[in-house]
Amino acid sequence: MNRLSLILLAAIAAALALAVVFGESPLSAAQFGQAFADPASGPAEVLWQVRAPRAVTALLVGAALGLAGAVMQGLLRNPLADPGVLGVSAVAALGAATAIVGGVAAIPGAVEISALFGAGAAGGLLILFSSRVRSPEALILFGVALSSFAGAATALIFNLSPSPIASAEVMSWLLGSVQNRSWIDVLWVAPVLALSAGLSVLAAPGLKMLSLGEETARTSGLPMGRLRLLALLAAALATGAAVAVSGVIGFVGLAAPHLVRAAVRGDPARLLAPAALTGGLMLVGADLLARITPTDQELKLGVFTALVGAPLFALIAWRAAREWRL
Repeated sequence: MNRLSLILLAAIAAALALAVVFGESPLSAAQFGQAFADPASGPAEVLWQVRAPRAVTALLVGAALGLAGAVMQGLLRNPLADPGVLGVSAVAALGAATAIVGGVAAIPGAVEISALFGAGAAGGLLILFSSRVRSPEALILFGVALSSFAGAATALIFNLSPSPIASAEVMSWLLGSVQNRSWIDVLWVAPVLALSAGLSVLAAPGLKMLSLGEETARTSGLPMGRLRLLALLAAALATGAAVAVSGVIGFVGLAAPHLVRAAVRGDPARLLAPAALTGGLMLVGADLLARITPTDQELKLGVFTALVGAPLFALIAWRAAREWRL
């Protein structure tokens, strides 16, 4: 494990500790002691059944988005690609919205399965399209069309929803949040993220070869078609897992790879793990700030990441433009 990953892991450990210690309801030193001494106490319930699973869920969701962003940017050779660019996030959100409005949200796991099914459907369409059309530009255009269609369908479902309660739930889902998540949600996302990470590792040689150009990749002798499919499947699974437990959270998949790309000298294969760790760190920190920000109603995580992250990304783009001019 390289130095960058060790630094990121240490920062994640510190962020998780802060996320468990701090919250909307402050605890005294005596209550912290009680939480460690008596697992059945009220303070222990707050720390280990409310704050801890929420923080770990944020970590895994951020890691999934960061990994998907790194895979997408390597596959499409486009620094502006993110998990939403190919429509996977939008179709997963459509699946979740359909389940909520359809009245099956009360069934445990129904919304999560619907979101994963939507992500899988989007991934299947992308894989089918990419098997026939090799151009990354055409794949991007197809993804944009898929995202637009899914967004319009979600808006239609929202508009035709017969229940204002269901409409409010759909809106809350679309804004993104890890509030009130439990260890069950962690178990939803962790295995899918692990599978996605494994597929990303298998696809890494293809991503590295693509960075040298399409012609070089074609003459490399590597099974590029299969590696592209693995990359698409990895990104779809990671994005679907994230949307399934947190709703739609933007910016993380776009920004996380950029924050560490220079440290790996632009190598898309070496970028995967640092981007995932950076995404997890970003979302744990963002969720902690959203919780402790003094507002009457807690800020939605997707809104918070956009408000804080967009200016940061603009700064990164400005610095990159200056370096290019120089």
